This record gives sequence, C-alpha cells and structure tokens, in this order.
Amino acid sequence: MKELIEAIAKALVDNPDQVHVRPVEGEQITVLELRVHPTDLGKVIGKQGRTARSIRTILGAAGMKLKKRYTLEILE
Repeated sequence: MKELIEAIAKALVDNPDQVHVRPVEGEQITVLELRVHPTDLGKVIGKQGRTARSIRTILGAAGMKLKKRYTLEILE
C-alpha cells in the first residue's frame, strides 16, 4: 500500500525525490503519513481537497480487497 501511495504522489509533484510515505500500524487501522515538499502540497491536496479525496478513495478500495483498513494523512 505504501508503494501505491508513493507512486501516485510522485506522479503528481514536481519534486518526486521528496515524497515520503510512512505506515503507522494500529490495532484495526493503518495510517499512511504522506510528506511532500512544501511547494508540492497544493498539488497533492488539489482544489477543495478533491485530489486528496480521490487518493483516499483508491486507498479504501485497495484496502477492501486486502481486507484491511487504511487512512491517509498528508503532513506538512
């Protein structure tokens, strides 16, 4: 799942070498923390959060297939 989020984020940003995803395992849910270069933050979030919402939707669908719950947090 980490690789999926990295691939999507790297395709969106101008500085793909600054994309970092860190999984934080919980009891029932795994939180994926996404860090990008500060100038690329708007590209990952998108207008009114549409891009971020779309990434979360993909993550949820992929998680259903694996029978696991994932959430995405975009950090500054």
